Amino acid sequence: MVLTNKICPVEVRLEMGWLRKRPEVLSDREIELRSERPEDYHAVEQLEAFWNRHHPGCEEHYLVHLLRNHRDYLPQFSRAAVKDGEIIGAILHSKSYVQDKDRRCETVTFGPLCVKPEWQGWGIGKRLVEEMAKLVREAGYPGIILFGEPDYYPRLGFQTCDRFGITTANGKNFPAFMALELRPESLRHVHGRFMESKVFEAAVPEKAEEYNHQFYPMKKQYFPQQ
Repeated sequence: MVLTNKICPVEVRLEMGWLRKRPEVLSDREIELRSERPEDYHAVEQLEAFWNRHHPGCEEHYLVHLLRNHRDYLPQFSRAAVKDGEIIGAILHSKSYVQDKDRRCETVTFGPLCVKPEWQGWGIGKRLVEEMAKLVREAGYPGIILFGEPDYYPRLGFQTCDRFGITTANGKNFPAFMALELRPESLRHVHGRFMESKVFEAAVPEKAEEYNHQFYPMKKQYFPQQ
């Protein structure tokens, strides 16, 4: 049974211990953002951030595994969020570009961005994105392009790609297709079709199912919002 706020208000859930009273964000002293290390890989893939979110189960953890071993992976920008020695969030990056006839502009794509479910809402995702954007800006890239939650990323400065004259590889635009300018008007003259890494085509459900055996069993569930 799923309890909603209307059925069980926040005050009751706090009283029963289902929620913890907390500040809006974690302080710099409470969380460390650092480069992902090989010994972090399994913990990052086990964060469960996407489990049963978009459909029963998920493939994102398998995508993370594939991305790390792909030529388009950008480990210099990837970060893990660590609290008290435990990894509670991570962000990974890959090469991408915008093609306009014979003109090509290199960009960066990130994803998955994942935060452990019990730590979502503490500002960790925002911190990871801001740290990543700083690193990518310093590396000289004009922008970051992604497919993501249209209710979340605009809060971090992302705008729909139609504002920049950028379309998907199929020439389409929609709310979940967004870009972030890393300097004022840095995407002003970037137009064309967005091309992401081929690694995103490789995370097929059958292979993900096989990869699942490395983790403790998780129950697949269906929810209306999927």
